[in-house]
Formats: sequence, structure tokens, C-alpha cells
Amino acid sequence: MKHKNVTQGVFISRENRFCATVSVDGKNETVHVKNTGRLKELLVSGACVYLSKSDNASRKTRYDLVAVQKGKRIVSIDSQAANTIAHEWICAKGYFGKDAAVRREVTFGKSRFDFYIESGERKIFLEVKGCTLEKDGRALFPDAPTERGIKHIKELVECKNHGFEAYILFIIQMKGTDCFSPNDDTHPDFGAALRDAAKSGVNILALDCNVLPDEVTADDFVKIIL
Repeated sequence: MKHKNVTQGVFISRENRFCATVSVDGKNETVHVKNTGRLKELLVSGACVYLSKSDNASRKTRYDLVAVQKGKRIVSIDSQAANTIAHEWICAKGYFGKDAAVRREVTFGKSRFDFYIESGERKIFLEVKGCTLEKDGRALFPDAPTERGIKHIKELVECKNHGFEAYILFIIQMKGTDCFSPNDDTHPDFGAALRDAAKSGVNILALDCNVLPDEVTADDFVKIIL
């Protein structure tokens, strides 16, 4: 996926979940943070960040903060990007079959899942989670407790119990991680739910991404360590 009108800035501070102050061409700008996660290891004072300028002149903030430089890698922090990245990958790579029919935002039970896929006789529900946290080469999710994430996992198990295939796909929004694991230190119940789902036949995938300031594309599978 591509971001439009990308410019570089210097991160100064985060005011709340949705807004931050960034220096752009020497001028302080209030920008929209496209991720409500903690991002404490990324949004540090002095960090190089990348901003997408909006075409909407009536917006309160002119820029969206979409990526952060962390060492030699760029990390995409746009939480809305993960579904688009996944959709592009599904359609381009044919993982579920080259003629698979893909629908977005489909309800089953009490949950709306990101994708419903039919490929021949296969009927598949797939939920996508964007991952921006890395520690010692390991990608971790979540970076903050997520009861909603547990709810999705449990209802994927229900999909499986009703005869569907069920997948959860972690889009690691960076390159250079060695493996993926649930972040038990932050939310042990999420890790427990993910392990239970795997035992129940829910398929767990993780893909890393090539990240440029204005473009993010899914790349390679990453080893899962539960």
C-alpha cells in the first residue's frame, strides 16, 4: 500500500492517544497518530518520523504520522494499513488459491471478521492484526491489553467448530524480525487464548513487511513461537 504526500519530521512529544507534536521544516505541527497503541519504544523524542499530508483542507491536523525510523529500519505504525497490506498480499500471492473470492468485513456470530474467503470447496474466515512491537529481534503482539483481540480469537475457534477454516494473520509492519510470539508480559490472557486456538485448529500466520517512507508491502513468512 502507498501513502500520499509523505514528508519527514522530527518527533517531539505525544500529547494523547491520537495527537503528537512533530517538527516539520523547523515548525512544530500537531499531527494525527494513526495508532492508539502505546508505541513507547518508537515514539521517542528526536526520532525521525514520516508524515502523510492530507488533501482535506478542513481537517484540524494537516498530517498523519504513518511511520517511524528505529535504528536502521522503518516501522509502519498506521494501524489501518494492516488490512490493506493483507488484502494486497492475498490477491497477489494466491495463498488461498489463484481464483479465491475475497470479501472484507464479514459477520459470523457476534464478530465481524476482516476477511471471508472462498476457494473451491474451502470456506475461510481470516482476522488480521497489525504488529509494531519488536524486542531483541522478536515481533510481539499486543503492545497493550486487548480484550477485543481475545474475543476475535475465541470466535475464530467457533468458526472452526462450525466447519470453516480459520486463520489469524499478524502483519509485522517492519523488516528484520526473527520470529513472532504473543506478548505474554503485557497480556498473558491473549497469549493463552492464541495457544488454545492453535490447539483447536486455528491457523496462525505472521508476515513481515518491506517498509519505505511512502509504501508498505508484505514480504516473508516469519516463524511463530507460541
